[in-house]
Amino acid sequence: MALAILLPEDILGPDFRLLAVAVALDLLLGDPVYRFHPVRLIGHTLSGFERALRKLGWNGYGGGIALFLLLACLWCGGLGALVVGLAQYNNLIALAVHLFLLYSFIALRDLLRHGWAVEDAARRGDLLAARRAVSQLVGRDTDRMDLAACRRAAIESLSENLTDGFVSALFWYVLGGLPGIVLFKVVSTMDSMVGYKTPRYLRFGWCGARLDDAMNWFPARLTWLLITCMALPFAGCSAKKALQVGWRQHARVPGPNSGWSEAAIAGAIQRRLAGPIWKNQHLVNEVWLGDRSDPPAATGADMGRATALVIAAALAAVAIAVASLVALR
Repeated sequence: MALAILLPEDILGPDFRLLAVAVALDLLLGDPVYRFHPVRLIGHTLSGFERALRKLGWNGYGGGIALFLLLACLWCGGLGALVVGLAQYNNLIALAVHLFLLYSFIALRDLLRHGWAVEDAARRGDLLAARRAVSQLVGRDTDRMDLAACRRAAIESLSENLTDGFVSALFWYVLGGLPGIVLFKVVSTMDSMVGYKTPRYLRFGWCGARLDDAMNWFPARLTWLLITCMALPFAGCSAKKALQVGWRQHARVPGPNSGWSEAAIAGAIQRRLAGPIWKNQHLVNEVWLGDRSDPPAATGADMGRATALVIAAALAAVAIAVASLVALR
């Protein structure tokens, strides 16, 4: 009887206890690193499907749509069938697999670890190490970046990935359970691997890129509001600027979503972000995010405030997700 109370009614559906444990495991252990990580396997199958579709001459929009359908059927259907099949044999084993998959698709600690690596190198005054660390986060030229620029890039990456690496994953788990978060990871992987505006991927990657925009649309705006609310108790932060700068300047960043959290963080920590950005030896950005009267982010204190806000906003998102699932239950 007690065991029945502990088990979720729907083995694939969202469960607040599994979500809370998965987030705790991620914060304690970080993302599991092994050869057969689900995201890595999704990437391998994507590459295989892409090669097959291109051999068939499906290089355009139709090929990109077919790629999504193949990946969604394989991974959402396959993992769903696995967990349901295990439940027919043993509910606890199915529950453990559900939990492990959920834990594998949440990566808050890894996000923070990359940011800390940049800050650790910056504090030592090791510019080469800081550039190497920031190159793991952003796709821009690092050879022109000083320590201040490295810190700004790390803050921008933390804020952007707070949305598409964490808040969106929670959102789609709450909305669609295990199939929902798997589908989000499929789309996210498509965007990162084929969602480029290059001759090779402009049409083939269109489906993945647009689906990624759609799936991050609401979480991006939620993250803006979470950052605004979390700025209230922090010394040196401004909730008012987070709200205003996020609203007014989000469109300065390419794409419909990433600018919301980046602009909000700039306003919240009262420091300007972005500025001159070089890519492939070309200047691609000179626009700053943030209040004109604020100085550019440059110090460890700026990085510390931004990191604290990201953690606070992430935990607030977890609290909202858990509370929503409890209320729905």
